[in-house]
Amino acid sequence: MASITALTPTGVTSAVHRHSGQESAVGVSRPVSLFFAGESRFPSVAQEPRAGNRIVSANLPKVSATTAPLTANPPFSSGNEKNESNVSSLKTELLSIIAGLDRGLLATANDETAADAAARKLEAAGDAVELPRDLDLLQGRWRLVFTSGFATGSLGGERPGPPVGRLLPLTLGQVYQRIDVASKELDNIVDLRVGTPWPLPPVEVTATLAHTFEVTSSNSIRIVFDKTTVKPTGGLSQLPSFDTPPLPEFLRQPSNSRGGSFDTTYLDSDFRISRGDRGELRIFVRA
Repeated sequence: MASITALTPTGVTSAVHRHSGQESAVGVSRPVSLFFAGESRFPSVAQEPRAGNRIVSANLPKVSATTAPLTANPPFSSGNEKNESNVSSLKTELLSIIAGLDRGLLATANDETAADAAARKLEAAGDAVELPRDLDLLQGRWRLVFTSGFATGSLGGERPGPPVGRLLPLTLGQVYQRIDVASKELDNIVDLRVGTPWPLPPVEVTATLAHTFEVTSSNSIRIVFDKTTVKPTGGLSQLPSFDTPPLPEFLRQPSNSRGGSFDTTYLDSDFRISRGDRGELRIFVRA
């Protein structure tokens, strides 16, 4: 009498008895496969007596059905995604604080304090600015959305620039900053509406305050004032632009004060924060 000591995978798949040239399945329990963490295990069969050519019994081990099913790993969230989400919410918070302040012209002391605190949180959350590595991000035209420098009554803050509401009846329009990193030029571009005696209409002009600049440290830029060019707009747009005449020598500021410097404390593709050397906070968005 032959005996079977173990079933191979092939043997488990089918157990047949050949008799008179015919195949017939005989008394074999259905094979069982167990899968645990990717492994396949087949139960063994103990020695079983045969009655003639028939298997009398097959004592297969019992299989537990309580094995926990395999589950996929939980969704993965990278630290970069979390930081980007945090930066985005901080930008939204800052913009909501300065909204309605007319770029700082209507800001109270409390408004400036709140804007400064929100800007500092964004500066701390963002990547450190490294110049000249990040210099290309400065390239282009930026629109000023807030500055604490307007509290001084000058478009340039403590720096040279057209006065606001002091010497001339001016209405301030949009303010832009245009930076060309290849030629090292930085222009502050200001739309102005100049009041005139009645019944003459106001005169609309665009004043461009031209500067050159150089990178002086990892995030600092020094600017040197060059000239102011005025271009009539509106109804007088057909008139050519002209440079404002320089002041007489005895009225000019010392050459070392005809510029200044600022630190770029936050910078990405569409948002920028800078702080002047006298503490002026300026916030720009990509135009």
